[in-house]
Amino acid sequence: MGNREEKRNLETIPVGSLGIIALKGCKGLGEKVDAFLVKWRAERESEHKGSLAFAGYQRDTYLLEAKVPRFGSGEAKGQILESVRGTDLFLLVDVLNYSQTYSLCGHENHMSPDDHYQDLKRIIAAVGGKARRITVIMPFLYESRQHKRTARESLDCAIALQELVKMGVDNIITFDAHDPRVQNAIPLSGFETVQPAYQFIKGLLKNYGGLQIDADHMMVISPDEGGMKRAIYIANVLGLDMGMFYKRRDYTRVVDGRNPILAHEFLGSDVEGKDMIIIDDMISSGESVLEVAAALKERKANRIFVFATFGLFTSGLEKFDKAFEEGLITRVLTTNLIYQTPELLDREWYINCDMSKYIAYIIDTLNHDSSISDLLNPNERIQNIVSRYKNGELEINQK
Repeated sequence: MGNREEKRNLETIPVGSLGIIALKGCKGLGEKVDAFLVKWRAERESEHKGSLAFAGYQRDTYLLEAKVPRFGSGEAKGQILESVRGTDLFLLVDVLNYSQTYSLCGHENHMSPDDHYQDLKRIIAAVGGKARRITVIMPFLYESRQHKRTARESLDCAIALQELVKMGVDNIITFDAHDPRVQNAIPLSGFETVQPAYQFIKGLLKNYGGLQIDADHMMVISPDEGGMKRAIYIANVLGLDMGMFYKRRDYTRVVDGRNPILAHEFLGSDVEGKDMIIIDDMISSGESVLEVAAALKERKANRIFVFATFGLFTSGLEKFDKAFEEGLITRVLTTNLIYQTPELLDREWYINCDMSKYIAYIIDTLNHDSSISDLLNPNERIQNIVSRYKNGELEINQK
């Protein structure tokens, strides 16, 4: 994997001078991505480097200065503090970073997804159509949980996608969309939903020794019917069996606006004595994933590893601390695509999967107008790291 940046032989002419704007709340990730790009472009040999098309190709930073100042009333405006004319512009936004605040009539207000999304539109509006191309990298897709209409309700994710396209956004790149079919709202525009499957497997193998990765010792579990695709993919590339749970609900009653769950029913082969990988797109409060872990433990499963692209932990970490102490879960892996609290990063049961290098690859490749299909299908890289693990060639940092 170490030499892959050299292998990405991007000889094509860049679409335009590369510019990245990391919105408030995505600064840390933006800086990491930028560091990779600066390093690769300084090292990359190209006979065309001196030509006009490559002007501004090697810079100390590709991050452009932009801000969204607020008036005392809480209203705001987007400002771009350097030229974006003719740039191939990438906007990074984390709509779930609730740690960001602003002042509203003297009160400190935490930013909601709506605030972050609105700020993104302000920055696009400030660009004023002067960029050569605009790509929005929004790891957690805004309103992606409101992806289908049941009864009389709004379709927020579809509306947001159409709004971005109307404002001149050419491509939208997201990670592990709750339901990728939302892209049907913008069928003529670029939309990619990227799976961090390789980063999860790498995160687990580099931080946990002694695993036997075969169908006799390990199994992949989808906690519900919605996430089957993810589990099937991981099970197939690792050569494991899979199982799934479905929620048995009581449709005769409504509690807090939904039908209460009576039980998590399991479909799949025997789990006794096997290590489990539970994979899902997000941990919100974490209640359902812990219920699934408990149900697997009742069926005598061995160690339980949880993979989730987005760790929101909306009701705190105590439930997970308790589950870890009781031996219910062994490790939880989520990515740094959204805000992570310092407390989470310190937890013994937590493994952080850094996505900055992957995002840098995507930006670099797209800026050269090259295909990213090999980046979207990591099968080869997964096979490679698994065989290195099995042969004892992988350095393992056990906590």
